[in-house]
Amino acid sequence: MSTPLVSPLAADANPEVAQLATFFNETLGFCPNSVLTMQHRPAVATAFIELNKAVMANHGRVTSALKRLIGYLSSHAAGCQYCQAHTILAAERYGAEQEQLDHIWEFATHPAFSPAERAALAFTVAASAVPNAVNDSLSDELRAHWNEGEIVEILGVVSLFGFLNRWNDSMGTTLEDGAVAAGRQHLAGRGWSPGKHA
Repeated sequence: MSTPLVSPLAADANPEVAQLATFFNETLGFCPNSVLTMQHRPAVATAFIELNKAVMANHGRVTSALKRLIGYLSSHAAGCQYCQAHTILAAERYGAEQEQLDHIWEFATHPAFSPAERAALAFTVAASAVPNAVNDSLSDELRAHWNEGEIVEILGVVSLFGFLNRWNDSMGTTLEDGAVAAGRQHLAGRGWSPGKHA
């Protein structure tokens, strides 16, 4: 077991953060250790929670489940085991079809994914790459299926997880039991392990 760079504070260390963090009881079933670490500077924690709520809000066709699958693919591209476990758990909690959970890395060809979902997920992988791999072809395909507001939602998720991937991998944030269980259930066959987040 490794030690995180900064230890998380107690969930009730800051009343404003604690109140806002109830959002995660719905999304994950617990407040993530990443937020408990951020609250060493409460303004960072509260700003992050508000951004998370805004980005992950369901406005229609970019469903809550799809947003979590986008977060998963983005986190996988970045190599963040912590966020991979969180996003696959949240995708399951938000009703992602089992077939999609089982075949997320075959999204380009598997019948469980619609052409619109394929376009969003292919864009996600390219947008998460370093250096960035978004090109005209991917952009055109995305525009063929999603309107500008929806594209903002999709890229908002990718960008949110860009922050989270760097935060949690650099911090060595300890994974919570529920996230570890989801990672083992859905991702172990793809080489996932808690790694430094154990």
